[in-house]
Amino acid sequence: MASAAHCSLQAKRLLLDPKFEGYKLSLEPLACYQLGLDAAVAEVHLRDDQYTLDHMRAFGMYNYLHLDSWYQDNVYYVDQFGRVMNLSVTLDTALQKPREVFRLPADLTTYDNRLCASLHFSSPTRVTLSDGTGRLYLIKSGKRGNSASEKWEIMFNEELGSPFIIAHSVSFVKSDTHSLAVLLLRVEKDELETKGSGFHITLEWVTLAEISKEGDHRYEIIKRRVLQGKSVPHYAAIETSGDGLMIVSHRPFKFMQSVSDKLEETDDAKVLNEKKDPLYYWQQTEDDVTITVQLPQDTIKDDIKVSFSPDNICVILKDQPPLMEGKLYSSVDHESCTWIIKENKSLEISLIKKNEGTQWPELIVGDTRGQFIMDSSQCSEIAESLMHLTSEVMNPNPEKENPPCNAQELEECDAFLEDGASLCRFDGDTLKVTHTINLGSNQYLFSVVVNPREMPCFCLRHDVDALLWQPHSDQPENMWEHIATFNALGYVQASKQDKKFMACAPDYSYAALCECLRRVFIYRQPTPLSTVLYNRKEGRQVGQVAKQLVATLEAHDPILGFQATSERLFVLTTKTLFLIKVNSGN
Repeated sequence: MASAAHCSLQAKRLLLDPKFEGYKLSLEPLACYQLGLDAAVAEVHLRDDQYTLDHMRAFGMYNYLHLDSWYQDNVYYVDQFGRVMNLSVTLDTALQKPREVFRLPADLTTYDNRLCASLHFSSPTRVTLSDGTGRLYLIKSGKRGNSASEKWEIMFNEELGSPFIIAHSVSFVKSDTHSLAVLLLRVEKDELETKGSGFHITLEWVTLAEISKEGDHRYEIIKRRVLQGKSVPHYAAIETSGDGLMIVSHRPFKFMQSVSDKLEETDDAKVLNEKKDPLYYWQQTEDDVTITVQLPQDTIKDDIKVSFSPDNICVILKDQPPLMEGKLYSSVDHESCTWIIKENKSLEISLIKKNEGTQWPELIVGDTRGQFIMDSSQCSEIAESLMHLTSEVMNPNPEKENPPCNAQELEECDAFLEDGASLCRFDGDTLKVTHTINLGSNQYLFSVVVNPREMPCFCLRHDVDALLWQPHSDQPENMWEHIATFNALGYVQASKQDKKFMACAPDYSYAALCECLRRVFIYRQPTPLSTVLYNRKEGRQVGQVAKQLVATLEAHDPILGFQATSERLFVLTTKTLFLIKVNSGN
């Protein structure tokens, strides 16, 4: 079985600005409009048994405002009466009240253990909807944002077990059949867990297909797959073709296997255990390489054939496939190479290096069946060569101009709560990880849909900047493309201790974040100046400036939803929907 390819994210130098001087606070007024809601947002508070950090991340920090990326400036939310409400903006000065487009059939107030209602826009005419009780709806909506043609009709309605929220969904055509894939997120009690929180996270990947019978078009579930992990994923999205899945998470996820898969895995484990002991051991000095191979007890000299060439070695036992065969890491003096059988029935092979002093990282190129044994003198040499990198005192050489960096020099906003997050791509057929990236300290910040026909982008902190990455599942050589940079945003956002949501414009013109109450911060990309401005320290003219703007909402309710478009920011509180005009339309 092929192992996952270990990849890395390649930033584009042309999109980085090493001379960025920071954001200048701008006092220019921002047009802010507000709409009172007929009914409060259907906020669901965490119960006493939902006490973990994962519950808070998945449900307590849920974004109740949903942006329809297929139609410009079109947002939705669910109110306390189970109504899906829509606001479509064409003119800021002529705003209409949010209108009802759909009403959930169930009375949500009768359910004690429900989660928040969630929805996702799979295509221009399809919506997936959950009422938070464990029921999934597939809706045919017509052209949304247009009251004349928008009509929501239920195409699928089924109970799928314990309550969940919808993480992502896509609509696609495969084998001339319209299909739809949905990703459902649950935080479930783990009865077998004796350490940790006592909960695990499941992502259920559900695929529905359209079935036509006697002119009746309906959808049926054709496949259900479940992944399990120990932390809520920062990012989870299905590929647009429905063939794969990408997850960014602190802890790894894996597919829950069927009985047949487990039996197959057990057989594979047995094979691995049988091959656990190394086939051979090898040591090296600057001049030679010594290989030791354990032989069967009844082996005699005539049963062994060892062949040397300048770049290859071959060891064969009588009537058996080659025991060792392949290209050596470096050339040897094959005429001086020897072999003997020792008293303990082991074969010892001596290779004389042609290039003396070269250290070999491997014996036979690509062969992992052997084990390298390092002697004590080599260990001492390596330890001594690395001694200058370590010390028991903070600054062993105070006269040095650049003392070593230490953790005390880091600012509080440079410390990450979690390290070691990873980005994994799962294949939908094999259910195996095909690509993986260790994100290390590249902190996940937020996700955004730039193009609804592509997978959602995700934004990561790189040093002080925030870099936006677009996944391309159909481009194996360029699966994650760096498409935009928000200068210094990684550093700036870390200083906002009360931040709740982050977003950016689909055209990358600005990024924004909001606190739990009232305040919204907007960070615009650098733009050319209409007037002359000089840098006082350096005495040079500044060509462009990046502006920071701050908006304070006239509301005392907590912010429940936050979405950004190219022109506007939408901010949802319990009883009010705010619109902040950030950019003027073209």
